[in-house]
Amino acid sequence: MICERAKALDDAIERRDIDSVVKAFAEDCTIEMFGLVLKGTAGVRRWLAWFYDKLASVKLTPITIMIQGNIFFEEFLVEATLKHGGEVRVKQSEVLEYENGKVKSLRLYFDRLELARAVTRDFVSRTLVNRIVALSLKGLQ
Repeated sequence: MICERAKALDDAIERRDIDSVVKAFAEDCTIEMFGLVLKGTAGVRRWLAWFYDKLASVKLTPITIMIQGNIFFEEFLVEATLKHGGEVRVKQSEVLEYENGKVKSLRLYFDRLELARAVTRDFVSRTLVNRIVALSLKGLQ
């Protein structure tokens, strides 16, 4: 049942069906990402506004799914076209906690630098992001 609800949520996100996405969340839900906590359905709407402001289209493809009790964990591939024409292809993870059939908590995990690389357009910003990425990988390559 949780797996079907999570799939329906992904489908609604891909369709940009804001009302269906919001209905999937509990009134007192939380969304955690970037060290921020968005609260309630107003927080869900703020997250979606931010998300859809950046993306022209998005496809979410599950890679790994694990379910334990009311917890749904998923590693997934995000393939998106940005509004400025760029493309993103990056792996992300999420933990959804369900209560009474609705998402009580969503925790999103992804590489901020990959996101920054995708959304930066001007030369200075791209140069800075690429420099930070290079420094973060120093010694691994």
